[in-house]
Amino acid sequence: MSCRRQEFLSFFVRSIIVRSIIVRSIIVRSIIVLFLIQSVLFAQTRPNAQELLRQMTLEEKIAQLSQLPGNFANDFEKLLGKPEDVVGKYGAGSVLWVSDPKEMNRWQHIAVDESRLHIPILFGLDVIHGYHTIFPAPIAMASSWDPKLVEGAQTIAAREARAAGIAWTFGPMVDIARDARWGRMVEGAGEDPYLGAAMARAQVLGFQGKEIGAPDHVLACAKHFAGYGATDGGRDYDSSYIPEEEMWNVYLPPFKAAADAGAATFMSAYMDLNEVPASGNHWLLHDVLRDAWHFNGFVVSDAFAVRSLITHGYARDGEDAAYKAFSAGLNMDMASGTYLKYLAAEVKSGRISEREIDDAVLPILEAKIRLGLFEHPFIDESRIEKVLNNPEHMEVARTAVQRSVVLLRNQQNTLPLDKGKIRSIAVIGPLADAEVDLDGMWGALNKPAPTVSVVQGIRNKVGDSVHVEFAHGPNIRRDFPSMFENLPTIAIKEQPKQTEEEAREAMQQAVATAKRCDVAVVVLGEIALMSGESASRSSLTLSGGQEELLEAVAAAGKPVVLVLINGRPLDIQWASERVGAILEAWYPGTQGGNGIADILFGDANPGGHLPVSWPRTSGQEPLYYNHTRTHQPEDEPRFKSRYWDISSFPLYPFGYGLSYTNFSYDNLKISDAQAKVGASLDVSVDVTNTGNRGGDTVVQLYIHQRAGSASRPVRQLKGFQRVNLAPGAKLTVHFKLGPEELQFWSPTKKQWVVEPEEFDVWAGEDSTAKLHTEFQLTE
Repeated sequence: MSCRRQEFLSFFVRSIIVRSIIVRSIIVRSIIVLFLIQSVLFAQTRPNAQELLRQMTLEEKIAQLSQLPGNFANDFEKLLGKPEDVVGKYGAGSVLWVSDPKEMNRWQHIAVDESRLHIPILFGLDVIHGYHTIFPAPIAMASSWDPKLVEGAQTIAAREARAAGIAWTFGPMVDIARDARWGRMVEGAGEDPYLGAAMARAQVLGFQGKEIGAPDHVLACAKHFAGYGATDGGRDYDSSYIPEEEMWNVYLPPFKAAADAGAATFMSAYMDLNEVPASGNHWLLHDVLRDAWHFNGFVVSDAFAVRSLITHGYARDGEDAAYKAFSAGLNMDMASGTYLKYLAAEVKSGRISEREIDDAVLPILEAKIRLGLFEHPFIDESRIEKVLNNPEHMEVARTAVQRSVVLLRNQQNTLPLDKGKIRSIAVIGPLADAEVDLDGMWGALNKPAPTVSVVQGIRNKVGDSVHVEFAHGPNIRRDFPSMFENLPTIAIKEQPKQTEEEAREAMQQAVATAKRCDVAVVVLGEIALMSGESASRSSLTLSGGQEELLEAVAAAGKPVVLVLINGRPLDIQWASERVGAILEAWYPGTQGGNGIADILFGDANPGGHLPVSWPRTSGQEPLYYNHTRTHQPEDEPRFKSRYWDISSFPLYPFGYGLSYTNFSYDNLKISDAQAKVGASLDVSVDVTNTGNRGGDTVVQLYIHQRAGSASRPVRQLKGFQRVNLAPGAKLTVHFKLGPEELQFWSPTKKQWVVEPEEFDVWAGEDSTAKLHTEFQLTE
């Protein structure tokens, strides 16, 4: 019986194994069949771009080269009729100025249901530093010197925008800005090409991911190509005159970094570059972008810039404008309708071939395919709120504020404030209770979440333990209104105009409030419409009586902390000598008030550093640290200043920033005092936290080439690293100096060179670092 039992059990087990093998085989075959079915369906819904192109008429191709205005379409309608009718008949490459999901789905149904080839629309929007969760403005995030933070912030911005149907952002803006009078400084990373390149790379990766079509990401668009930040007098839209070597060495590196990071699109600039408009500039759009950098994405103009070639006096008429923009290398016409109206005639006349049209259309179709728009053209409105209201997004936004704030002054440890010793705080100023103004112009144009004002952030921080009083002070306004003020899509407005008597009473109330309290936090700067596009200014003073308000509050005799809300450096010479502490908060975004309060009360230690040289007055502009030497160097004591009335040095140098602790630098070493051209050197420096509080500093590396085929800047940033150190802790930080860091475009040799010369090296906390060593490159 025992033997039979064993045989039975053995047979039973074998049968189970056989059955399981059969079942597994059936499952595997089923999976394969399902995969094949899915592949067939996928192939049916995701077309081949070349095949699709072969089916298109000339008019349908040109429609893909056109971005239609979803709003503000009066001029377009006069030229071509209703944009919706164009979509229904021919389709469209893209639509902008539509951000309501229901309206976007309506447009998409027209394209997918009514147009012959059912090609979906690519919706674009200026998601510059947030869609719903608004992060600090780009100039602020550059102040963090933390590319990983910036990448994370723009990843969230992309996730929120994509959930709401936006698949293309017109960012990052990577223009170098050396003149604080220029309003769009706020949108970039400041004056330095090395820092600018790092921030450009981080933003492209954040927006777009590691590849086009990455889930929950959008197409990035590097703008404004190129030289826009060098406009005459800092006046927005005015001409730029930039030598070729300065283009290659200063203005182009952030764009090159964006291209290398995989940016799918570029946007051409508005202005003339050396008397050729950027949107019709063959050297920029073809010689540099396509030939030198091998860019294979597509280029869109800025709004109406193709039509504006006529205004520039560069094109005779619309037909000439279409020809010059297209032949220069511009794929897509933003909103002007010039391509739709005139490009077909250029093909029929033979001035433009249909093969050239195909080459311009192809990357647009490929982008739509890789984004998955053919499979999922419509917005799932049911998931928008969940994505937008993810609490983790607010946590990252608050951290971004903490890491972006720059402490400019802190006499006698005015900060951090001690909740245990302060009984009352006066929060004063026209921006102290501002909410949407903290989002900046572009943040306010989207779908911003409720923003925490500075006074609310302070109240959230202290609760009932400290009495908080608020006084607005006089209102501030632009002398000439912004063209963006009355747009239905923007939430920010000018502050109401006051009579002289109303302004005087507001001033008196603010001073009385300061006298009643133990300390005054004065919040001054610029409303959102004072910085950004069409927001250049001739003076950098604290406008609208703000300087007088600050001086009057300081005269009350209480400790004063100045918090700046702004998009550029301002003239704070008086405050820099008389106010206890100054915090530069820029436009901090949704969590601005909470993040600033964290810094004010020491729950976060400021570690931001300036991405710009801070001028004493607007008369110094343009101002930047990486200029060349002259026959009378400023750093020689006998010369002192280029001006006879003020120092020509900045009030605060590039890279500057204080902390609630202190750091020392020593033991700067270089791996080889002499090396061959082409070698890579290791540079190391020891950093020690010598204070009694943990904190961050930004370790910065600068070089100077002493001679060569061209005069080289007095200093150039070639490495940085933000580090956190506990009290007493020491860290050795390493940098690489190789051909990429040591090369420059030589105006005499007309090429990139690394030259056998002697070099200076400095390491420290800003561009005036004193710790020095040197090395030599040989043939």
